[in-house]
Amino acid sequence: MNRFALSVSSAIARITESALGPYQSAVIRIGFGATWLLFLLREFPHREELYGPGSPWSWDLAQQLIASNSAFTALMWSDGRGWFEFVYALAALSSVLLLLGWRTRTMSVLFMVGVLSLQNRSVFMGDGGDNVLHLMSVYLVFTRCGQVWSLDARRAERARRARARGERVPDRVGPALWAVLGVALVAVTAGGRFDGADPTVPVILWGVWLAQAVGWLVGRRAKSGEPGILLDVVANIVHNGALFVIMTEACLIYATAGWYKIQGTRWQDGTAVYYPLHLDYFSPWPGLADLLSSSGTMVMLVTYGTVIVQVAFPFTLFNRRVKNVLLAAMMTEHAVIAVVLGLPFFSLAMIATDAVFLPTSLLHRLGGWAARARGRVLDRAGRRTPSGPGAPESPEPAQVSSTA
Repeated sequence: MNRFALSVSSAIARITESALGPYQSAVIRIGFGATWLLFLLREFPHREELYGPGSPWSWDLAQQLIASNSAFTALMWSDGRGWFEFVYALAALSSVLLLLGWRTRTMSVLFMVGVLSLQNRSVFMGDGGDNVLHLMSVYLVFTRCGQVWSLDARRAERARRARARGERVPDRVGPALWAVLGVALVAVTAGGRFDGADPTVPVILWGVWLAQAVGWLVGRRAKSGEPGILLDVVANIVHNGALFVIMTEACLIYATAGWYKIQGTRWQDGTAVYYPLHLDYFSPWPGLADLLSSSGTMVMLVTYGTVIVQVAFPFTLFNRRVKNVLLAAMMTEHAVIAVVLGLPFFSLAMIATDAVFLPTSLLHRLGGWAARARGRVLDRAGRRTPSGPGAPESPEPAQVSSTA
């Protein structure tokens, strides 16, 4: 009984004392920020046909659909071209800043708003990766994904060093950003823009905004460290819960995909992979597709291998080595899909999701290589700077404030 109580106590302490998976959550942040940004840039010449006033799925049709499903999209607040361009630019800008990790909590909220606004405006524009991005944009809001490899981590480390020298480090950008977004949120709510919409997004927006205010007030006014510690514990629990949800979502995606494939006759006879390779829509490189499908044995192995990996993956989480092998196989498969079938953004979204299972030692090693490569580049440029706190040399990331 004492051993059981000790195990429970250790588990609770682990969940509450730190935000787990700092490197994994950073990779997810970077991966989805880059995926959405690249998509927006690639479709920039066609943005109006996809989501804007020139879309075949007109504003009136979108309004009728949203009236029935109560989905959130800021693009339904106005049918003007100027408003559409503003939302599109905001989506791209928030992607860049989230990728860089600047004011990560706020940018994750704006990132979610951009993703939901564009995707819910034209729900038929997607290839499967949009569904994953849709979900992950919501989950990212609840994570502390700027602990490492971010401008927030660098700013936090500089502030820590300054406080150690007895210097005062005021933060003017955070409160100003909070005030501006607060005015916008009040105006949107008072204008009835959330009326009839699903309450999930408004609750998230208001909840994050109020939480940032509480965090700032505690940091400024608290006479002891206990309130700050309590807020840190709450933020850690929320982060760890969101990370668990992301992992569960990834397992569900693969498990359901695998079990549905098992029921298909083409997957059962080992020929399913052959057919998409010969569809014009999925053949950007016809010669490569012909080469891959020329061997019946290869087609059969890939078909059965895909099903086996997808069905087996959730069960391999109990064995680290087997999990890493299947994880590498799945990421390789998605990279091949990106090239052979011409689905780069679907593949990028899935690879970013898979990254939640990457071993910390590998990510730390990759971060070290990236830091050394950056140092060599700066040396050649003749302007080397000391490693900032965002650099991944240290395996223990500094805790980054959850405010703005």
